Amino acid sequence: MNKQEIVEKINNALAEEFEIEVSKITPDGDIKETLDLDSLSLVDMVALVENVSGVEIKGTDVVSIKTFENLYKFIEERL
Repeated sequence: MNKQEIVEKINNALAEEFEIEVSKITPDGDIKETLDLDSLSLVDMVALVENVSGVEIKGTDVVSIKTFENLYKFIEERL
């Protein structure tokens, strides 16, 4: 999977799950703010991303993933 495929898969899955427009997801956007996540929905988001990408995200990794670009890079580096 190349970076563009990662971005499309992740954005489409997140937009559908959290009922927002894909256009609201920007690389420099804050994940928690854009998706309006609380701690419980953050867990749901991580599980969804893991299922879509096949990449495991540990609790310690979540702390460093603030923007969508951070998320895309994290996945790309582990594929």
